[in-house]
Amino acid sequence: MTVIIRVMAAIAAADDPRVTPDRPGADEIGLRLLDAAAEVFAERGFEGAGVAEIARRAGVTTGAIYSRFTGKADLLASALDARTPDELEALFADHRFEGRAEDILTVVGGHLVDRTPTSGEPLLLEAFVAARRDPVVAALLRERMGERHDRLAEIIEAAKAGGGISAELDTEALVTFCHAVGFGFLLFEAFDAPLPAAAPWEQLIAHLVTALRITEPPAPASAKEG
Repeated sequence: MTVIIRVMAAIAAADDPRVTPDRPGADEIGLRLLDAAAEVFAERGFEGAGVAEIARRAGVTTGAIYSRFTGKADLLASALDARTPDELEALFADHRFEGRAEDILTVVGGHLVDRTPTSGEPLLLEAFVAARRDPVVAALLRERMGERHDRLAEIIEAAKAGGGISAELDTEALVTFCHAVGFGFLLFEAFDAPLPAAAPWEQLIAHLVTALRITEPPAPASAKEG
């Protein structure tokens, strides 16, 4: 997603699911349900997926689903959580950022063209589609995206404090821009659209991050000539 399924839908992350003891489905049966749900949702979509089929594939009864999840929407959101690694934590673990916060944006942006498929991407696309018709899915998706929004906003604010990003830039606007670019790449992946080569894309990202430090817009060409 990846802010986003990847932050800016971008980090190529580990394969281990993010299921911890305090999350729904952390027991053995719950894990089987999440695996089965991910398969069924990816194959049939949210509306076409049935809890009976999910339970059948997990080798349990539907009662095992409702004892752990509030319904199909909650199951979709939990499966998405389990299949979508925490991109920011993976990024910190891999690169050990201790310097400029804006370097994180450079690395994340550069990874957008690294088309490394994750099992969470089909689920995220299904969640987007389902959110148009199901208010429960929409609310759950907003909650999860809100968490990633807040973390990216913290990175941007830290970069502002360090002088790496101009304090005059609106944090909310920049977070929205990052999400829009990341989700756009997710849509490209949905129909296997060609992506730009890594080197020119990384050069573009580097220029954009550098431009974020500028506190005043450049003078118009006519002004320079005068």
